Amino acid sequence: CLSPQAFNKTIEKDNSLAVGYFQRGFVHLQLEMYEEALSDYHMAFSHLRENPFIDYKQLGLRHILYAWEVLYSTAAVQCHLQQWQEARVTLEKAVVWRPERRTAILELALERVQDHLFLKPMLVPLRELFRPRKKEVEQLDSKDFLGKPKVISSIIPNDEYIGFEPLRPQKQGFYEPSADALR
Repeated sequence: CLSPQAFNKTIEKDNSLAVGYFQRGFVHLQLEMYEEALSDYHMAFSHLRENPFIDYKQLGLRHILYAWEVLYSTAAVQCHLQQWQEARVTLEKAVVWRPERRTAILELALERVQDHLFLKPMLVPLRELFRPRKKEVEQLDSKDFLGKPKVISSIIPNDEYIGFEPLRPQKQGFYEPSADALR
């Protein structure tokens, strides 16, 4: 049995994990906590950062979270809240995010919303998400995307400081160049 608390712990560790919000939204929906579910789906969509999907294989998880699925699930919650107009607008937005514009599932959903029928939300298959195989995690290569920080320029000759610090106002007599430096 899944609980929101398990996903709370996950989100506490990485509050940008869109799929964590997505799954917690599903659990909240199952528990009929509709406002919380709606909030989670909105957070999941915002953490997609306008990307059509996030492929979690880089983390050793075999799942791709699509923006249109998040929007579809958002519309499902809006149906439970009797927000039929908002659900229709959300589904129309999902059509734009659907890959290759294959929209049959969304057209069917729009018809159901028009008839005031509930939608079943999308979900990540159980045991797929937060339990990556040990073998997959061990093979992940760590990547240093930023590299080692270094001083790009300094007004002080032979400055050996490596790092970053805020600019400081220079005091009169703080730095006096040596005679060798003037030559």
